[in-house]
Amino acid sequence: METRTEEENQPVTVVISQLVKPGKERAFEQWLTGICSAAKSFSGHLGTNIIRPPQRTHSEYVIIFKFDHYRSLQTWMNSKERQQWIIKALPLIQGAPNVQELSGLEAWFSLPGRLLNLPPPRYKTAILVWASISVLTNTLAPLFSYALRGFPTLVTSVIISAIVTTLMTYVVMPQVTQVFSKWLYPEG
Repeated sequence: METRTEEENQPVTVVISQLVKPGKERAFEQWLTGICSAAKSFSGHLGTNIIRPPQRTHSEYVIIFKFDHYRSLQTWMNSKERQQWIIKALPLIQGAPNVQELSGLEAWFSLPGRLLNLPPPRYKTAILVWASISVLTNTLAPLFSYALRGFPTLVTSVIISAIVTTLMTYVVMPQVTQVFSKWLYPEG
């Protein structure tokens, strides 16, 4: 039986920024459609986001692939299919891509560096976190309070908080972020 470290079990995101040769943008857009479709067929794929250049004078594209855990990402990154797509991109791109891997909370709402000029507004992240925690606590608190009725209130609270935090980290926020990604990143 395989055991994975906590880090290997976390959802993981790879952020790739790539300069496109002038005049090759249309062909690169077609290439993007193909590679994104290919990534969808891989087990553990949670979604892809594209951040297009904000202006015609700047040709840097950012491609964000999300996977359920590190091993799924590595299967995609090392696949022959991906390698074939990379070879197809060579006539369209300038220089080597900048590749960053992010996992856990760091990839939920803001991506480091200049890849995203601004993280989502704090009110949007606050709304999503508040709504998610509210649903979890209002659903789980009555269930666990009944199950833990013999324990002191503080112990019950600590147990419920630990469960909510774990669910938020590994289940709820990756899904909520995916569902609301267009609202969080309207330009992407």
